[in-house]
Amino acid sequence: MLSIGDFSEMCNLPPQTLRYYHSEGLLVPADVDERTGYRSYTFQQVEQAMLITVLRGTGMSVKLVRRALDEPEAALDLLRQHAGEVRRQREAQDEAIDDAREFFTSPPEVSLRRVEQMTVVSRPVPGPSDGGDGFDWDAADVAVAETVEGLVKAVEACGAVVSGRPWRTLAAETPEQKSRALAGEGPHWLVKLPVTADGGAQASLPGDAEVQTFEARDELAIFIPGKSSMAKYATALSRLFTHPLDAAYVDVSRMRQVLHDDGVETAAAIRRLGEPGTPE
Repeated sequence: MLSIGDFSEMCNLPPQTLRYYHSEGLLVPADVDERTGYRSYTFQQVEQAMLITVLRGTGMSVKLVRRALDEPEAALDLLRQHAGEVRRQREAQDEAIDDAREFFTSPPEVSLRRVEQMTVVSRPVPGPSDGGDGFDWDAADVAVAETVEGLVKAVEACGAVVSGRPWRTLAAETPEQKSRALAGEGPHWLVKLPVTADGGAQASLPGDAEVQTFEARDELAIFIPGKSSMAKYATALSRLFTHPLDAAYVDVSRMRQVLHDDGVETAAAIRRLGEPGTPE
């Protein structure tokens, strides 16, 4: 029999780790002295300790390691599933590293620009994009991307030409949209796609695609790289609302999020004091 100290040295596992594995039922000592509580191991348990160390080295949880040892026939499938999860985690980490690098090399800055009048095709994003646990930005991004892809295909099939970047805006253009959004029913987003299209192409669009005129305007915009999140959205709003303006203010009712492959550009119209519709 090997004492816990000898077994620890032989397997290169600290005694506290061995005690933890014992408590989790992963590596149970061959004997535990009832009087002293001292743990003893057999030489044959070294191989089990080695397998545990190898599996734990992959990042597997104790629960998964125990299952792999208890069900050897399922071990390879468990490893494949774990490898897929590790790859997804690495991809997410790589994206986060790229975002961090972008933030520190080119910090987001607010810009003022003029946007000319254009024709756009609008389509609601199907289904609600939030739930009982709060707004799910990842799910919203997927739904918006799918809606944009479908809208591009519909527009091009009618002979129209996409003439700019798509954007999304809150579904609050009609009383019905506002009511449904407040009730949590959705849709919560509308997708807008700039197009060049004659009357025939516009008339051929699907019934859920509405042709609209986007009026020319001045706006403030800020680009935030990476995936959408509430923190990034709040950061964009904070920067836009605190940007100094001369005799003008940010019109919160006319905000949009321009979609890029590597991030989202939040933009808000500005209204000059004295313009029609400006509060006295």
